Amino acid sequence: MHSYTEQKFDIPDLMGLSAKQLEEHLKLYAGYVKHVNLIREKIHELEADKEKNAYLISELRRRFSFEFNGMRMHEYYFEGFEGGFAEAEHDTALASSLALKHGSFENWVEHFKTVGMTRGIGWAVLYVDPKARQPHTVWVGDHELGTLAGLPILLALDMWEHAYMIDYAPSEKKNYIEAFFSNLNWGVVEKRFGKNK
Repeated sequence: MHSYTEQKFDIPDLMGLSAKQLEEHLKLYAGYVKHVNLIREKIHELEADKEKNAYLISELRRRFSFEFNGMRMHEYYFEGFEGGFAEAEHDTALASSLALKHGSFENWVEHFKTVGMTRGIGWAVLYVDPKARQPHTVWVGDHELGTLAGLPILLALDMWEHAYMIDYAPSEKKNYIEAFFSNLNWGVVEKRFGKNK
């Protein structure tokens, strides 16, 4: 059976996000990878008697999407910091697409930040719909509730408190979002868009 491995990220020192915050957040990500593998192993074991273990198997399958999406969403999040900060270029296809939908690229940035301020835990996510050639910024609750089926993720901002609680109080979410953008390598986002347009 295939096992998932913890991805390693080449993240420089971040402005506004401490090494301790990053270290703890990466440990949490490692836990998602571990639990993806544990759930898959346990389901495989329980399938030896599918009838007897049907209830347990179905509950583990429900939990699997939470753990798997938690693993993948964190990979999108951390990859966005690799290579260090790189400002968005406004003459790219992605920036033009966002500007067309929101009036300007800057308007989209403000919209994305507003989505990030949604009350509760979850993710602010930028998707692209290759069929309609449309970007969509949405709130994803937990990791799996509210995802847009089949749409590639371009950018993921973790808004669970574990992503910022060492450096920022819950009332300072706005400062955390600003720190996220001040460290984002926009080239990573552009590259994802290029693969999916």
